[in-house]
Amino acid sequence: MTHPDYLNELFISARTHRFYTDKPVSDDLLRQLYEIVKLGPTESNFCPMRLTFVTSSESQQKVIDAAGEGNRPKIQSAPVVAIVAHDLEFHRHLPNLSPQLDAEAVAGQPAEKLANKASLNTWLQAGYLIVAARSLGLDCGPMIGFNAAKINETFYANSSWRASMLINIGHGVGGDKIRDRSYRLTFDEACEIV
Repeated sequence: MTHPDYLNELFISARTHRFYTDKPVSDDLLRQLYEIVKLGPTESNFCPMRLTFVTSSESQQKVIDAAGEGNRPKIQSAPVVAIVAHDLEFHRHLPNLSPQLDAEAVAGQPAEKLANKASLNTWLQAGYLIVAARSLGLDCGPMIGFNAAKINETFYANSSWRASMLINIGHGVGGDKIRDRSYRLTFDEACEIV
């Protein structure tokens, strides 16, 4: 089966990268990346994802200090580590994002329900982030092996943002640094039509 080039680039041939070249990723490219990502759909256009693009050595070390042992060399190798966070107060932006909604009614929902909406929609947006990065010729390595409380304390102590995941971004090293693709569930194992 032949696939269009864009499907190969985004899914078929793409791999999770663990190590990166020293080729830098410019601030302009990160801005371009966000301009693409922000267009992906979320529930009622809530758009709760917030990104901290860590590029300085000092800030990168703070992320490394909060990361699980196995993720530290991966982070150290990457020119950019995106802290993907969700904004617990995403509803503050609803008058602009979703003027058709009653922003006060949304904000009045239980905090646990709002946090769940923020978290779930952020995970959705993180998927867009990976696909958008690949479309710009970048490689990614998502990780959840880190101390979120430490990241929150270090980067978000005075904000409503809370860390959800880390994604290394850069130009990946190929060859033996890339694992063969692992098994994926078949349609019959993962899907049903009713």
